[in-house]
Amino acid sequence: MAYRVLGRAGPAQPRRARRLLFAFTLSLSCTYLCYSFLCCCDDLGRSRLLGAPRCLRGTSASGQKLLSKSRPCDPPGPTPSEPSAPSALAAAAPAPRVSGSNHSGSPKVGTKRLPQALIVGVKKGGTRAVLEFIRVHPDVRALGTEPHFFDRNYGRGLDWYRSLMPRTLETQITLEKTPSYFVTQEAPRRIFNMSRDTKLIVVVRNPVTRAISDYTQTLSKKPDIPTFEGLSFRNRTLGLVDVSWNAIRIGMYALHLESWLQYFPLAQIHFVSGERLITDPAGEMGRIQDFLGIKRFITDKHFYFNKTKGFPCLKKPESSLLPRCLGKSKGRTHVQIDPEVIDQLREFYRPYNIKFYETVGQDFRWE
Repeated sequence: MAYRVLGRAGPAQPRRARRLLFAFTLSLSCTYLCYSFLCCCDDLGRSRLLGAPRCLRGTSASGQKLLSKSRPCDPPGPTPSEPSAPSALAAAAPAPRVSGSNHSGSPKVGTKRLPQALIVGVKKGGTRAVLEFIRVHPDVRALGTEPHFFDRNYGRGLDWYRSLMPRTLETQITLEKTPSYFVTQEAPRRIFNMSRDTKLIVVVRNPVTRAISDYTQTLSKKPDIPTFEGLSFRNRTLGLVDVSWNAIRIGMYALHLESWLQYFPLAQIHFVSGERLITDPAGEMGRIQDFLGIKRFITDKHFYFNKTKGFPCLKKPESSLLPRCLGKSKGRTHVQIDPEVIDQLREFYRPYNIKFYETVGQDFRWE
């Protein structure tokens, strides 16, 4: 009896051993697959956190079947004989966004372009006011600072100049302001070489008042400079005005305009009255908008008169708690000048003013 039991148990042992070996192998395979899957998922998770592309590196055939929705990593670069083709995921991805908004953190839209319009002068004429007013227009994007490209930084090249510009859409105008261009001999030719179609804006003001304003600004920075009278004349008794002093020379508008008319027709130059910009800002801005070929968006509703500063300011935008007015450096009280000095300078500027009126076909009534 015992012999029979032992006889039946003998053949069962190899089968049991094979079953145990199979179970162990199956368990080990499952463990390996789970481990591989977890590693892959971890790589995907890290890629997502780090902003890297979702991809698998060196997956096996079984792994590719399990994770067929994940694309393989792109190679470091295409070989000469095998140009890389965009994957389906890359083709479906949205185009990269580029900045063009005035607010940080906002999406980038548009392209940096060379300016189509320039405010080229004149210093202390009202150029900052024109710039701030025109920036309200949705079809205009303007550089806030003065790049001084065509007078001081021309050697940096047009690519550098373009890099400073705000991003614009195809329907928008790029604009910048540097008042010293108007009195820079090389500026007209350099701007023409950039684009002969550039539109030019010149803000002019009574040259005597402009010179006093210029002196007042300099005096606030350098209190030890000579008097206005001392700088204005080489010999006051003889009435000899010192035209080498920049504050005097800038106001000789007809002289500087000659250089510009060698390269640009008068139709491409718009002259803004600095006086009317104070008394009728909407009217002056309307004419500027017409000149730029954009709709009259900026109107009377955008302005109010600031009695403290003595000039118009932009009304409070809906997105701001305060109205937009020019800074403390604008609207300074001018230094008191001897009336006889003012009369002498008026006589000096008279022939230049008359020639300027005749050239531009506009009487600014400075006499």
